[in-house]
Amino acid sequence: MRLAVGCDLGATNLRVALVAEDGQVLASTREAHGDREPEVVARRIAARCADLFAMAGRTWNDVAGVGVGLAGQIHSATGRVVVGPNLGWRDVHFAALLRDRLGRDVRVVNDLNAAAWGEHRAGTAQGVDDVLVVFLGSGVGAGLILGGALYEGASGLAGEIGHVKVRPGERLCGCGERGCLEAYVGGHHVADRLREAVHEGRAQAVLAAAGGDVNQVGPHALHLAAEHGDPFALDFLEEMAAFLGLAIGNAITLLNPRKLVLGGGMFHGISRLRPLVERAIRKVAGRAQAAELTIDESALGDDAGLVGAALLALP
Repeated sequence: MRLAVGCDLGATNLRVALVAEDGQVLASTREAHGDREPEVVARRIAARCADLFAMAGRTWNDVAGVGVGLAGQIHSATGRVVVGPNLGWRDVHFAALLRDRLGRDVRVVNDLNAAAWGEHRAGTAQGVDDVLVVFLGSGVGAGLILGGALYEGASGLAGEIGHVKVRPGERLCGCGERGCLEAYVGGHHVADRLREAVHEGRAQAVLAAAGGDVNQVGPHALHLAAEHGDPFALDFLEEMAAFLGLAIGNAITLLNPRKLVLGGGMFHGISRLRPLVERAIRKVAGRAQAAELTIDESALGDDAGLVGAALLALP
């Protein structure tokens, strides 16, 4: 059975795994980001690969490919990171950098493209040819499987649902543009918005749920305040759901997928959010498209990007 290395470069962690071609994770490592300079990250990936091989009793001779899923806009043909806001990267030729470090070809893709391929090949979307995968965590991303193939667009930038404009020209996003969906519902931006509301005196229950420490105000405190019925927290979640429903519902109308897969830490950490979002999606999406749509949770969870990146790297 062929093996590949899959890497997931998230906002807070680097994960590296040895994955079999059936999607089984044979060994994996995780570490928090320290220095995020591209050369340092490439060196850490090489070190983690050595750890994996020691754990699994394998060598580079057993590996058929290396794939990296990274949160950002990726030029798929070259593996160039156009912008990776969570890492602070712009115009980084990461595939070439990592290839020089590992001595072998590397495929670098958007992390949600990797997650979509993982769910399609080994997760909840197996056997489904038209799938939209949306993950909500520190940021917001989407991956597209159309006609049974990963759809990346003309220059590899398709699926950037987090940068669909929901309030054009308003709140600044990490990508450098204004009014993006991610600027309103991504985890880091949610924390920023909540702290602003605390300073304005509008989110005292959220502050209380954070133990009175404004630095701890974020999605978890929002969840706790909503569970206690705080009107501000409930209204905030309704607004988040409306933004997500607008962007995803319109994507459903445009693309007509058979299945929508929702995943990511924000859906798991805020129990009230998912049903609100599903309701908002079905309110916005065209009736004919929504009638044939099923909505499921990610089956692979945090491993979706790891598995997908590895499988995309197999020749």
